[in-house]
Amino acid sequence: MTHMPASRPYHHGDLRAALLKSAERTLRDKGAGALSLRELARDIGVSHAAPGRHFKDKQALLDALALTGYERLIRALRSADTPGLPLPQRLTSLARAYLGFAIDNPALLELMFARKHEPDAQLADAVERSIGSLTHLVADAQQRGELVAGDPERITMVMAASLHGLAALVASCALPAQEALDGLDDHVHHLLHGLTPRRP
Repeated sequence: MTHMPASRPYHHGDLRAALLKSAERTLRDKGAGALSLRELARDIGVSHAAPGRHFKDKQALLDALALTGYERLIRALRSADTPGLPLPQRLTSLARAYLGFAIDNPALLELMFARKHEPDAQLADAVERSIGSLTHLVADAQQRGELVAGDPERITMVMAASLHGLAALVASCALPAQEALDGLDDHVHHLLHGLTPRRP
């Protein structure tokens, strides 16, 4: 009598976590185009139908990967934020955390910002929370007179665009990571003070 090979005994939550871990490894090593639910099932030793219990299609998998990226980024930014610091040091600390995330997770960062559809509520909330540290920084700095008055959301967007632009240059290998880290103080200085000549 022939015995069928036993499936690996994943519990419900474990299978989802195993799929995401394998998917992130594939994303990092081969890119998003190489991701396949069937290949992931083969990689972790479950039936090809098993991933369907957690992800209805590849897009659902990509969204879940992006969500894990945002959650990781949010934790990094929250850990780096020290509200009592003067604005330049506080912003530099946040920028360093963002840049560190980009250096460690270039493919994941690209995926997080490469969506071609409207995010679901959970992902949209994560996107909003990911810039929460900058939003709080802007509000605090305006209250203390460290930043110009004006729409805090617009000012936050200027900061976020600048920091993400730097991170994207690093993630795409257009700028060496160490060079970006070494120039971070200058980057933040120019962001806060502009590029026009200072009058003596």
